[in-house]
Amino acid sequence: MTQNITLQIGQCGNQIGCRFWDLALREHAAVNKKGVFDESLSTFFRNVDVRSKATSYFESSEIPVGSGSEKIRSLRARAVLIDTEEGVVNEIMKGPLNEVFDHRQYVTDVSGAGNNWAVGHMFYGNKYKDSISELIRKNAELCDSLESFFVMHSMGGGTGSGLGTAVLRMIADDYPEVHRFVVAVYPSADDDVITSPYNCVLAMKQLMDFADCVMPIDNHSLVNIVNRIESVCVKTQSTCKNTNFSSSLRSRDPSKVLIDSNSTIISSANSSSANKKTEKPFDSMNNIVANMLLNLTSSSRFEGSLNVDLNEIAMNLVPFPRMHYLLSSLSPLYISEKVNLQVRGIEQMFSDAFKRENQLLQCDPKSSLYLACGLMLRGKVQISDMRRNIEKLKPQLNFIKWNQEGWKTGLCSVPAFGQPYSLLCLSNNTCIKDTFSTIKDRFNLLYRRKAHLHHYTQVEGMESCLFTESFQSLQNLINDYKNLETNNSSNDSAIERIKILS
Repeated sequence: MTQNITLQIGQCGNQIGCRFWDLALREHAAVNKKGVFDESLSTFFRNVDVRSKATSYFESSEIPVGSGSEKIRSLRARAVLIDTEEGVVNEIMKGPLNEVFDHRQYVTDVSGAGNNWAVGHMFYGNKYKDSISELIRKNAELCDSLESFFVMHSMGGGTGSGLGTAVLRMIADDYPEVHRFVVAVYPSADDDVITSPYNCVLAMKQLMDFADCVMPIDNHSLVNIVNRIESVCVKTQSTCKNTNFSSSLRSRDPSKVLIDSNSTIISSANSSSANKKTEKPFDSMNNIVANMLLNLTSSSRFEGSLNVDLNEIAMNLVPFPRMHYLLSSLSPLYISEKVNLQVRGIEQMFSDAFKRENQLLQCDPKSSLYLACGLMLRGKVQISDMRRNIEKLKPQLNFIKWNQEGWKTGLCSVPAFGQPYSLLCLSNNTCIKDTFSTIKDRFNLLYRRKAHLHHYTQVEGMESCLFTESFQSLQNLINDYKNLETNNSSNDSAIERIKILS
């Protein structure tokens, strides 16, 4: 199998990454009963012998997959953690997931980027370029077949938008053949960062130029989803399915992570605070994003009757280079296996995935034009179920004329942890232009008065022309989506055709 590396940048990126690794470990633990290091685990993890006397963490302590019968010694995430402040990364390194990472896997500073894209991109991007590049190179060399990078960051802050896009540009230059997937958390209209419109527009120029696929998400949608789930959640009374696995794991190695019955990692097994729940306010929101990533990568990690490589997603869902924004929605919606919105059946799952309230971005794809659509299913679902439901959905969805059969489907036999089946829908849809137009308008409110510009232009390497270039790039993208809608609604019969002389 192939391997993937995650690059977690800024507070938001690292918090999402923390939940991703937590849930990924839980998911593999439910499947890997024998505790062996197989190809499935090697997709995102390395097997390391921590008792080795090797002088280099990245070299001789590595235990390869081999025949898939090697016992798990100590798992290490294929990840690089980056932040301009120490708080979140230090918390991860001192928390229950500390054994999944090593202090040589992260780069941090202490002063932060001050909500300034220029500071993150120009200052910290240049300051830590060599050290970040070296960390990524070492991780890449430990992969047999590196398939993709997953870059996680916010768009409104200085570190996520600035340093995050600097790292994206770095890997685009160093690894041009490796796919680059970006999870970008966009600011809400009422966010408390005044300069977020600047940061967002400046970062979007970089995403358009250097990303292969972008999964845009906004906090407002995540908050609404979490509120819906918690208001009508169904909490099962049975004990957690992985309690026996967790208990046996701790009996073999007391240093392993403790998992309690409410399905959130609470502490190290040896910690005196094991009875204290340490779930953070944003954990539920970040769990939604982590579940999206787990569904996206399920075919890369597990077997299935209709597996989809990650490179097939970009190939089939991105018809034009700049229009690589994929709207994501999940069904059923769940925070954990004990806090979820249960569905009545497979038909409802398909129907819910296309509803506005299930989207991870504030938009309504059904009211706009689909360029392509991907359905990633997991669990006890048959191919016939998928085909039947797609045929039922087709009359409700407006696909562009030249891609009426623009569906990409995948089916993984291993369900999401705690769910009988689940569906991730990825839509390339013109409705995203409304989100971009809102960002553009917010940018204009500040830029017309040249408010706060001096904070950016005083950073070495930052030129004022970057504002106009980034704004124009965004405007062109919005126009591209509008033109597709206009051309799709035009009457082809009115177009004069070339006449063939007989």
